[in-house]
Amino acid sequence: MALRHAESVNGGTLPDLVTCASGISPSGPIHLGNLREFLTVHFVAEEIRRRGINVRHLHSWDDYDRFRKVPAGVDEAWNEHIGRPLSAVPDPTGEFASWAERYKAPLRSALAEMGCEMVEVDQTAMYRSGTYREQILTAVRKRGEIETVMARYRTKKADPVEEGESTAEEDPADGEGHGASEDLARFPYKPYCRGCGRDTVTLTSYDDETTDLAYTCDVCGDSYVTNVATQDEGKLVWKVDWPMRWTFEAVDFEPAGVDHASPGSSYTVGKELIGPIFGGTAPSFVGYSFVGVAGMPKMSSSKGGVPTASEALRILEAPILRWLYVRRQPKQAFNVDFGQEVLRLYDEWDALTRKAADPAKRDAAVLAWERASATAAAGKLPVPAVVVPFRMLSSVADVTAGSPDLISQTVRKVGFEHGSVADLEPRLSKAATWMTHYVDPEDRTSVRSEPDADRLRGLDENEELWLRQLLDRLPDSFDDPDALTALIYGVPKLCRGMSLEDPPTDEVKADQKAFFKLLYELLVAAERGPRLPTLFAALGPERVRSLLTPPPA
Repeated sequence: MALRHAESVNGGTLPDLVTCASGISPSGPIHLGNLREFLTVHFVAEEIRRRGINVRHLHSWDDYDRFRKVPAGVDEAWNEHIGRPLSAVPDPTGEFASWAERYKAPLRSALAEMGCEMVEVDQTAMYRSGTYREQILTAVRKRGEIETVMARYRTKKADPVEEGESTAEEDPADGEGHGASEDLARFPYKPYCRGCGRDTVTLTSYDDETTDLAYTCDVCGDSYVTNVATQDEGKLVWKVDWPMRWTFEAVDFEPAGVDHASPGSSYTVGKELIGPIFGGTAPSFVGYSFVGVAGMPKMSSSKGGVPTASEALRILEAPILRWLYVRRQPKQAFNVDFGQEVLRLYDEWDALTRKAADPAKRDAAVLAWERASATAAAGKLPVPAVVVPFRMLSSVADVTAGSPDLISQTVRKVGFEHGSVADLEPRLSKAATWMTHYVDPEDRTSVRSEPDADRLRGLDENEELWLRQLLDRLPDSFDDPDALTALIYGVPKLCRGMSLEDPPTDEVKADQKAFFKLLYELLVAAERGPRLPTLFAALGPERVRSLLTPPPA
């Protein structure tokens, strides 16, 4: 969509630089729903770049937006800062320069890990430096025309918008503002109080000739006059600010949440204002849908506890997190599941990786894999040198208490040769983190510290025979994974007079099921657990033998 628009602007000529823009208000943790704003733009820009066209991903930090409410878990004393710019609110931990910087930092790190490059624009700096001064004066001078457009879409009460799901702020031009007259109530520019720094002001007069704007603060009670032409103490209301920036930045493509494209919303109003007010053309637009987390309600930064990109990258390799977004159309909503679904997700990714290795199988799914796996600028994103199934790594991490060296030794014993632990990264650390922090304790594997003497004394005839066959043939080393697997699966065959190589009969399959259940009961006090060859390799011959040997009669 962005490419078609770029080829049609300026009378059919391609601009020297195609601009794909994103923007977000860093008001709280920038969660996986917000991440769609960045990745939608990133993938569009990547596709344009692959076609040899000069393109940039321009990202605006809307840190000059007002601080609306104190999120859960933050000292209520921060209520004092409501109404101030996010860039002027202190970080509660004191670690960062401001509230805004606190939430920018982890996202910057996550985007870098995912190979997303962007040109960052700080809106506090843009407004405070006077960069938009001419655009602000234009909007103020044409406020009547702006009001005519706004009035067509205005409703008695705007629909509430969850904090963090939109870049929109409370819009005085939508009837939320203060003013002594209708004209000032709909004024397109709002100052922050010179005394207390809040935007809780009532405009009292404006002089078109001098551009003096007078106001009284509803909180501190002081009155001031700001000169719009010479002093930079406020900002345009959102629905005017957005089209102004489209023109100023020559934006060719910018997405937003689907709520922005509904009747009377930001994009609808902005594309009507941009030509008459700022002399520009609205960019191509796509509305993207909700991204949730399984088992959680709709995400909201102000409520706290929302999963962020940084948190997702603790358990998902960067290409996989990218893949969750690029394989779907922007309007398709989806959930991210940090539970058992992670195992299936890794299995699906690994299968697709094997498919992508065959040039004859290059279909739409493989194209999505390619876009997730590499960027035009950075090339291939980091993946393990030796790919071990995630479910195996997490199972081994579970029974080895997450020890990288023990995990490495175990996966080598089950057939995954590698030079060092580093060959298994970053997947190894992510598997250990997932098992430790995201799997319910009742679903984890707890290896017995002592043999279950009562169960071993109560073995029936078949169970006693199975264990005897196993222990008699159990090797002193588990270095041959194929032989170990053949033995574990073959014990019921041997007990029925068959060889290890014989295909299992229905009776053998039934015996295998009962035998495996017995092994899990004796080793991990459960009816199921990690694959038995993997579990044996993790425990080692000596510990397996000690837990499976019946006590003396």
